[in-house]
Amino acid sequence: QAQLVESGGGLAQAGGSLRLSCEVSGGTFTYTGWFRQAPGKEREFVAAINWSGVSTYYVDSVKGRFTISKDNTKSTVYLQMNGLKPEDTAVYYCAASPNNGYPRSRYPYWGQGTQVTVSS
Repeated sequence: QAQLVESGGGLAQAGGSLRLSCEVSGGTFTYTGWFRQAPGKEREFVAAINWSGVSTYYVDSVKGRFTISKDNTKSTVYLQMNGLKPEDTAVYYCAASPNNGYPRSRYPYWGQGTQVTVSS
């Protein structure tokens, strides 16, 4: 059974940075991704990375500001968030998927989430 544990959320000022970490255990997954859900909104895809780390995927609103990476020796995926904006405020979830060809959806395994709050 997959287990995903996020860490690194917190409070940042607009323009600041945070780095989220997700430790993944219980299997090898085609994609590991980050999603977020703001109050009153649906959960949305943010970024994903394939197992090898060669391919990455981003939602347009974070391109150039966020970077997803991974360290397979530590079974950990990171989301480096720079240039944070108040609209980035949300609960961020790490997710893992064995489904080839769907980096932005169809994730069966989820972490518990970590809060990111960006003040203006």
